[in-house]
Amino acid sequence: MQASKEQGISEYPANLTSVHVIDCIGNNDPINNTALAEKMDLTKASITKITTTLLKDGFIERIRLNDNKKEIHFRLTAKALELYVLHGKLHKQEQDRYFRFLERYTSEELSFIKT
Repeated sequence: MQASKEQGISEYPANLTSVHVIDCIGNNDPINNTALAEKMDLTKASITKITTTLLKDGFIERIRLNDNKKEIHFRLTAKALELYVLHGKLHKQEQDRYFRFLERYTSEELSFIKT
């Protein structure tokens, strides 16, 4: 996670899936375990394992909504918010790089590639 270090972020999850879970929570805050599993196309057991680690490491917190005291939702902590923002920037940079790469080709060449 060289980009994290360059941004002064010293703590980050051990694997990329956990970073993507942080991203999904950030995009859908607040979100529960079931919705997170559906959006990530992972099992509930996998999400439970990942969120347990993220909770323990202080990247996310559990909350209960006022209208539903039974169901647990997740929200990013300030620590995770830095990673969430950085992750979004890195995805944008890669997307821009991809589009610049495609600009080298004519529409005819791109149509040929699609088929």
